[in-house]
Amino acid sequence: MPSNPAPIILESGKQPRHSIIWLHGLGADGHDFVPIAGELNLPVAVRYIFPHAPMRPVAINGGFVMRAWYDIAGQSMDAQQDVAGIRASQAAIEALIAQEVADGIAPGNLFLAGFSQGGAIALHTALRQKSPLGGVLALSTYLPLADSVPGEMQTNSTATPIFMAHGLDDPVVPYSLGAASKDALMDLGYAVTWRDYAMGHSVCEEELRDIETWLKKSGLRTKD
Repeated sequence: MPSNPAPIILESGKQPRHSIIWLHGLGADGHDFVPIAGELNLPVAVRYIFPHAPMRPVAINGGFVMRAWYDIAGQSMDAQQDVAGIRASQAAIEALIAQEVADGIAPGNLFLAGFSQGGAIALHTALRQKSPLGGVLALSTYLPLADSVPGEMQTNSTATPIFMAHGLDDPVVPYSLGAASKDALMDLGYAVTWRDYAMGHSVCEEELRDIETWLKKSGLRTKD
């Protein structure tokens, strides 16, 4: 993957023992979800990491160069998928995971989160980790390379809880694709919390409160 600016790192308190790596959507950058750190009221200190996707031409946008975790060929996101791009982004996020673990964050205290394309990479990466993560937040997104998951998923990864949320009127990632991804994950043995909202391709206040509640239930409860 081409070199990128360093991720944006924010810490909500001293000596955090929990980390959330948060991936932006197509055409945005790491700054996009920085405000989320101030919106979530969690009882433990958290290190938020907001990486930037590389600049690349995106076919669905006429080859325009923008920040993207992988290329998208057409309207059907689950067809003609950019395998090389998806796997390169997986490797980049795994490097961030490894750095957090080296810095003393236990895998079970590390969460992956992402919106749209970022959520797809968060899901894809989490399912392939040998040590279960604290959880995955997959917002307005879908499961990429779904056919490869049964052969590549780590058995222990089914212990990683997943929160998926989707807008009922999403014009970018169809609601039906997100719901089908949820069903596929549950069929594979993952515990998925599903929420939908009367919105398009966005994030709403109710969703943030549900995320906050879910994070607390998934381990961000006490200073362990």
